[in-house]
Amino acid sequence: MTRHADDDALDQRAGVAELRLATGDPELVPQNDVLADDLPLDRNQAILQATKQVGSILKRRGHAFALAGSVAVYAHGSTQNLQHDVDFCFRPEDADSVAQTLREAGLPVYTPPEDWLLKSSCLGQQVDLIFELAHQPVTTELLERAEELSVDSVFMPVLSPTDLVHSLVAAFSEHHCDFGAVLPIARTLREKVDWERVRRACGDDPMPDAFFYFLERLEVIPPRPKEERR
Repeated sequence: MTRHADDDALDQRAGVAELRLATGDPELVPQNDVLADDLPLDRNQAILQATKQVGSILKRRGHAFALAGSVAVYAHGSTQNLQHDVDFCFRPEDADSVAQTLREAGLPVYTPPEDWLLKSSCLGQQVDLIFELAHQPVTTELLERAEELSVDSVFMPVLSPTDLVHSLVAAFSEHHCDFGAVLPIARTLREKVDWERVRRACGDDPMPDAFFYFLERLEVIPPRPKEERR
């Protein structure tokens, strides 16, 4: 994967203790147990710093991955506050190698009760390593559709707007149906999303269908032609 000149600036961040990778890699990464005083005061900036560090580690080792979640929305142009963690997605078959890479970089990796992700932390921020999005395994095709974007000056692959919105909408269920959290994301990305593709991928699931109707009534997306409605 192409390394950009801006990536080098990340290694020169002042005020963060450093260590070398366990394998002798000359690249420097911050220790995970830095003092709170070393972290940016702004929570959004702390999350971005963690994103850049983990993304840079994965890039150096050539892993296939894509940024997801609220930081991916930020990379596509959102100005809203970031959520409480950082999300990266990768293929299930790469789980062990990704975990090994992060451990060699000094980051903890552990397996939670959920069987569709691993968890880590960096610079005091939670990092989710996801290999299933909306109950479907992450695929090579999905990662190939990712776009190389700048995340606070560090370039990395980011889920395409269509795949990003689909991953959020398809996750709606009777137990998790927070339209309010996804509405501002849909508004931000509406011109970049292939809404027909998202609708087709969601099929007849009632919760996504209700969300699409919600978006239509708010004039975020155009209504479907009458002949296409059930």
